[in-house]
Amino acid sequence: MARRRIKRKTKNLTPRMLRTMIVQERRRLKETSDPIAAGIEDPEKVSAEEVEPGDEADTLEKDIDHLKVLKVAESKLRKTLREVTSKRQRVAKRIKRKL
Repeated sequence: MARRRIKRKTKNLTPRMLRTMIVQERRRLKETSDPIAAGIEDPEKVSAEEVEPGDEADTLEKDIDHLKVLKVAESKLRKTLREVTSKRQRVAKRIKRKL
């Protein structure tokens, strides 16, 4: 079976084109929601309070609330990661097409 050669129109990636792509991608990443820039407190920096043994129920409730906050933060980060990954793949495809 004979293999066909695919002729591709190649285009050199110049430093200027690469710089432009990086600036555009950086701009897009900044436009995505940044929880710290939006004024939302970083959930990892929240500290647990120490209480007396009789107040354990309140402590457990606070820990459960803290866990919920962390889950929300995790889901937002996963969404951001998916967006970044898809954008990275699109840019990689664009670069490969131009080569």
